[in-house]
Amino acid sequence: MARIKEELLKLLSDYVYEMEDEEIGEIAEEYIEAGYDPLQGILEGLVDGMNRAGKMYEEEEYFVTDLLICSDAMYNGLEILRPHLPKKSANSEKVNKCVIGVVEGDTHDIGKNLVRIMLETAGFEMYDLGRDVPLRNFIDKAKEVDADIICLSTLMTTTMPGMKDVVDMLKEENLSTKVNVMMGGGPISQIYCDKIGADGYSANAIGAVKLAKTLVELSV
Repeated sequence: MARIKEELLKLLSDYVYEMEDEEIGEIAEEYIEAGYDPLQGILEGLVDGMNRAGKMYEEEEYFVTDLLICSDAMYNGLEILRPHLPKKSANSEKVNKCVIGVVEGDTHDIGKNLVRIMLETAGFEMYDLGRDVPLRNFIDKAKEVDADIICLSTLMTTTMPGMKDVVDMLKEENLSTKVNVMMGGGPISQIYCDKIGADGYSANAIGAVKLAKTLVELSV
């Protein structure tokens, strides 16, 4: 007898949170075979578990190595769930494009990776520049791919001024009305976002999807 959806969602979350990176595949397979919604499995299962792990890291209960294993578990679950997401039709509306990366001077990319996965799942075409990204690269890539959003991430206060530099460069090239800038990371706040003239801030990956959809005027 198949387990109920809520039980499997909790297991998906727990297996990410508890670093069960090898065992999570069986739960994800069971979830799909039972006919449950893959997007809900990603959001309320895998992402929920990663958010819980992130809180443990912030409280200094988890180390970076723990978060890496949690993210491995999340990726392993995603490999099984993501292929079952509904495919967009060839006639569907314009695909929105987002350039994402960790600003120059910072190499912490777990949060950035989670946001990228979430936005991909939501239908955005993602261009991931990685970590420690030279600031000019954000502008150049946005122009190259005709991006709608630049998504900036950092966990270090010392690299926050780089985010302002990206916003200023867009203004200098008269692109600020065409390309939205959203940002996130431990030291970032809505106050800082407003101060430097960026378009939006989110504290977590789920919020980042809602913000991105709002910025490009999609239904949330």
